[in-house]
Amino acid sequence: MIKENRYGWLVAITGGVNGFLSSGPTFFASSVIFRAVENEFNWSRTLVSGVATFGRFGGSLFGPFEGWLIDKFGVGKMVFIGFFLAGLGLICFSLIQNAIQYYLSFFLISLGFSIGGFTPSITAVNNWVSNRKATAMSLVTIGSTMGALTAPILVWGISDIGWRYTILILGVIILVAGVPLARVLGKPAPKISTSNVVSTTKVEIRNTEFTPKEALKTRSFWALSLSHMLVNASLGALMAHIYFYLTDKNGPNLDPEIAGIILPIMAIFSMMFQFVGGILGDTFSKRFLASGFIAVQGLSILLLIMADTLTGVYIFAVVWGIGYGGRNPLIHAMRGEYFGRKHFATITGLSSLGVGISMMVSPLLVGIFFDIQNSYEKSFYVLFMLCLVSSLVIIFSTKPIKKHDTTTRDNLSDLG
Repeated sequence: MIKENRYGWLVAITGGVNGFLSSGPTFFASSVIFRAVENEFNWSRTLVSGVATFGRFGGSLFGPFEGWLIDKFGVGKMVFIGFFLAGLGLICFSLIQNAIQYYLSFFLISLGFSIGGFTPSITAVNNWVSNRKATAMSLVTIGSTMGALTAPILVWGISDIGWRYTILILGVIILVAGVPLARVLGKPAPKISTSNVVSTTKVEIRNTEFTPKEALKTRSFWALSLSHMLVNASLGALMAHIYFYLTDKNGPNLDPEIAGIILPIMAIFSMMFQFVGGILGDTFSKRFLASGFIAVQGLSILLLIMADTLTGVYIFAVVWGIGYGGRNPLIHAMRGEYFGRKHFATITGLSSLGVGISMMVSPLLVGIFFDIQNSYEKSFYVLFMLCLVSSLVIIFSTKPIKKHDTTTRDNLSDLG
C-alpha cells in the first residue's frame, strides 16, 4: 500500500507535466501566438482568435467519446495518441500559408491535447489516489497553469528566431514527450472493492460507483457541469484575448515584453492557490470554497476592466490567480468524490461537453464584438456576470447518494 501511495503521487506529478505541455503555449499563452499570426497575415481579430473556437470544436464534440475511450482502452494509449496528433499538428502549424491551413492545423493540435492531456491525467490521479484527492488533483491543475510561464519564452523565441521555428521546436518536444508520459500515467491502478463499508459511531460510508446513466440523473451532475461551463467561458475568452487586450492601444497598451510577464504572474498565483485550494478542499466544504473562489475569479475581470495602469494590471493578475487557482482542483475533486473512479473519465467527458462549448463560443463572440466596437469592455462585463452566476449554481451541487447507500447527508457536508 505504501508503494501504491507513492506511485499515486508520481502519477499526480507526471499529470502536472502533461498539463504543462498540453495547456501551455496553445492555451494559456495562446494569445501570444495569435498576435504573431495577426502581425504576419494582417487578418481580423475575429479570424485570428476564432481559431480557438474552431480548435476546441473537436474537443467539445469528442469529449464524451474521449472519456469512454479512456475507460475502455486506458490512459496510456490515449496520452500517446493524443501527443502524437498534437505534435504533428504543431509541426503543420509552423508551415501554414493561409487561413484554411491555420484552422486545420490548430484543430489537430487541440484534438490531440484534448485526447491526451488533462482528462487522462486527472483520470489517472483519481484512479491512483484515494486519500487527499483534492491535493493530488491540484498538482495536475498546477502543472497546467504553469503553462502560462511559457509566455515570456514564446515572446523571446518569436522575437529572436521567429514564431515558425518556435512552434516547430515545440512540436518536436511534444512528439518526444508523449512516450514517457504515457508510460507513467498508463500504469493500471490497483483495484479496490466497491462493497467495503467503513463504520463509525455516527456514520456508515459505502464506497459508491455511479454509472454514467446514474450520474446523469442526479442534480449534482448538472449543477456542477453548468457551473463549470459558465466559469470556463471567461477562461476560454481571456486566454484567447488577454495578450491582445494588454498590448492594444485602447487597452492598457503595455509593451509586448511587459505583457508577456503578466501571464506568468497569473500563473504563479494560480499555482499557489491551486495547492491552497486542494489542501482546504480536503478539510472544508468543497462546494462553498469553490463558490467563493469562482466569485473572486469574476471580481478579477472587473478589476481588469478598470485597470488603466500597470499597477492595476498587476492587481488583476494576482486576484485572477487566487480565484482561478483556488477553484480549479475543487471542481475536479468534487466530481471524483461524487461519482467514483470506475466511470470517472466517461462522466468527466459528458460534463466537458458543455464546458467545451462555452470555451469554444466565448473567444469567437468576444472577437466579433471587438471588431464591431473596437473594445473589450462590454464583453468582459458579460464574462464577469457569468462567473457570479457560476458561483451560485455550484452551491446546489451536493454529494449524491445512491439508494443502497447508508451514508447520512449531514456527516458528508465536509466532502463537498
